Formats: sequence, C-alpha cells, structure tokens
Amino acid sequence: MPVRRQPRAAAGVTSHLWPAGGRHRWPSGEASAVQAHARGHLVYAAGGVLAVHTERGTSIVPANRVAWTPAGFTHHHRAYGETDMRIVFLAPSLARLVPDRPAVFLASGLAREVLLTLTGAHNYDGTAPGYSRPARTRLLRVLVDELREAPEQPLHLPEPRDDRLQAVARRLYAAPADNATLAELGSTIGASSRTLSRLFHDELGMTFYEWRTQLRVHHALVLLAEGHDTIRTAAACGWANPSSFIAAFTQIIGTTPGRYRTQLPAPSPPLRS
Repeated sequence: MPVRRQPRAAAGVTSHLWPAGGRHRWPSGEASAVQAHARGHLVYAAGGVLAVHTERGTSIVPANRVAWTPAGFTHHHRAYGETDMRIVFLAPSLARLVPDRPAVFLASGLAREVLLTLTGAHNYDGTAPGYSRPARTRLLRVLVDELREAPEQPLHLPEPRDDRLQAVARRLYAAPADNATLAELGSTIGASSRTLSRLFHDELGMTFYEWRTQLRVHHALVLLAEGHDTIRTAAACGWANPSSFIAAFTQIIGTTPGRYRTQLPAPSPPLRS
C-alpha cells in the first residue's frame, strides 16, 4: 500500500513547491521522507546526484539522466553532493506515454532546458515572466516526446525480494568493494551458488556479477559527486585497477569517470526562502 507522508522539514534544505512541480536544494546526505504521489513525476539533478529509492529498487540520477516514478509508487530521495533537485509532475494523459514502472532516461540537451524552464524561478517568486497553461502544456509534451525518443539507461538497481538475496544485498550495500564469490557469499547464508544464481536470474533478470557491477557503478557515481578522484573511487568500489573501473563505468554510463566529473553542473544560486 502506498505510504503518503509529508516530507520532513530538514535543516539546510530550501524548497519551493507548486501544483505542477518543485525545486529542492539539499546538502549532501539529506533524504526525503517516504512518500507517494497521486501523479507520476520526473526528477532531475541540476547539480549533485540523486538516488531515487522505490519499492522496485534504486535509481541513480546523475547530471545527464532523468528519473521517472509513476503515480502511487512509494519512494524517497537522497542527495549526494550539494544537490539542486527539480521535480515535474505529469498529468495522466502524458504519464500513459512513458513506462508504468520506475525508469531512468538519458537527458538530451532539449529535455534538460525544458526541465530547467519548467522549474525556474518564475514558478515561485515572480522574478521572471511566467508561462500560460497552454504554453506549459506544450513544453511538457516536448519533454515527454524527448524522453520517449531517449534510450532508457541501465542505472536502476532492482531490489531483491527473496530473503537469501536480501542477505547478499545487505552485505554488498555495506561493502561494495567486497570481492567474495557467489559461493562464498552463499556459504554465509546457507544457500548454494547455483540456487543464488538462479534467483538472481529469475527475480532480478541479471547475473550476480552484473548486479554487483551495477551496484558498484552506483556507488562510484556517489563518490565522484562527492569529489573523490578516479583512483580512490576505483579502489573503494572493488576494482583491482583504475583501467578496469574506467572500462566498466564507461560501458554503463557512456562516458569515462574523469569526463563525468567535469560534466557535473556547478552549484546553482541559493533559492529564496
């Protein structure tokens, strides 16, 4: 059952919300309350990196991605690095055009500019000309069209439901650099590697090693957003050498860790309270 709670007012958080969207400035490590909405919503990090946690798993939203959470999905957000989070709600007529499950899309330049326009200062403090309802509707349709054309990105880490997989996941969440084999992990929880391998395939749709690589890349995105360099990030995420890390990161993210760091947006100006 979806949980509906009001986000808590946290120190260091500056927020503006309006019916069609919102904007939050969060310090690194800040998290929202667990909540669900009657309408699906898109989130974009104009600065920093967001983690979007839903009942289906976790999505990491770096500077070149947009995350979609459908209506009714219980979720919460967490910020890594000084994060400027933008939110856009979609009406059901537009939400039906995107997946009915949480997803992450590559953000084109146009999609990014539309998101920033729809969540700009004119929405909440009157410092710039606003947009009429028909104009906003047209912008939202452009945004949805851009997302429909964009490839989904493999930045969603599915959440295990089986107790045995959950035990494995808890260990690796706590220590992403853990290089234990599946057989070694299974021996600690009383399950064979064959059983665990089957569960990963049947329940999560990927192999154990694919899932662990995805987890490590998620962790790497967080560390890079917090200012760590490539060598330190590679070691903290379990890669034996930086070149292996760079290859895995590039395959999933589409750019090298070093280039990704240079693409992180500079912090936006503070919001007016």
